[in-house]
Amino acid sequence: MKTSGVKKVLNTKYITLLILLAVIIAFYGIAAEASGAGVFFSLTNLRNIFNSMVIVGLLTIGAGCLIISGNIDLSAGYVGSLCGVFVAHLSTILGLSWPLALIGVLVTGALFGVFNAFLVNQLKLQAFIATLATGYIADGLIYSISPSGTIVLDDPVLNWLGSGRIGPFLPVAIVIEIVLFIVYGIMLAKTKFGRSVYLVGGNPAASRLAGLKPKRISFILFVNSAVLSSLAGVLLTARLKSSTIFGIKQSNFAGVTAAILGGVSFSGGAGGMGGAFLGLLIINSFTNGMSVMKISSYYQTIASGLLLLFALFLDYATSRFDKKKV
Repeated sequence: MKTSGVKKVLNTKYITLLILLAVIIAFYGIAAEASGAGVFFSLTNLRNIFNSMVIVGLLTIGAGCLIISGNIDLSAGYVGSLCGVFVAHLSTILGLSWPLALIGVLVTGALFGVFNAFLVNQLKLQAFIATLATGYIADGLIYSISPSGTIVLDDPVLNWLGSGRIGPFLPVAIVIEIVLFIVYGIMLAKTKFGRSVYLVGGNPAASRLAGLKPKRISFILFVNSAVLSSLAGVLLTARLKSSTIFGIKQSNFAGVTAAILGGVSFSGGAGGMGGAFLGLLIINSFTNGMSVMKISSYYQTIASGLLLLFALFLDYATSRFDKKKV
């Protein structure tokens, strides 16, 4: 039993991801020290890596769940950016208390999720195009709230969520991210709803015959993605103590990249939060290493695109391999 368990682990994508992560860490650790550019192996830099994962991590969870179900949401970064500006507007300009401001923002995000679900499920539009259009709507609304996009956020509770620490070392935002990954991982792996998500993504026709309601599941996951992106936007504004026009828009594809790199199949029906977390860790270790090495941000953008291509290639190769085994 033990031997077969070990073989099962070695046959999963996790071992490939762990090897890739180890190679990246070893390369940048040695290269940074040899070139004198900076220190990669340090507790401070480790915290920086995990801290940079928080915003993209929430997008990864939302994107991962949707992709497993056979859908995708390209509005997440834009909706999160809008909500990052909106929370500062509600708190600073309108003077709402932090619970009301936070609830107002999450409800706003949920409404965008409802709109996405309506476009995809009721109007039968392709999720790729429909959610991108929703994203552009959200992007335009940012300027209607604040032409400059910059509003100071001085609420102590919200700022603590974004930049506060538990003890001298552990940021609150990292705890929120890890707890969410664990909760969603358990939900997908151990609950009836999680099994339904996999079945809908892997075989929609069979899921209907099994008595499931794919539209209902899709609705929940679109709303979930929008709410998580809204929370990501709030945490970024709280971390910076000010909203920005750009917000988390630049992370729009990062969540999708991390999920696919971590083994979430673009065709739906496969993957999990454990792999998605490893994919996220790989991406952030990679980009952090480039920053430590003082590599130009232009090249970092190119590298991010190459990582997305690598993730898609890995997903394609794995799908072909799985089909041959069958």
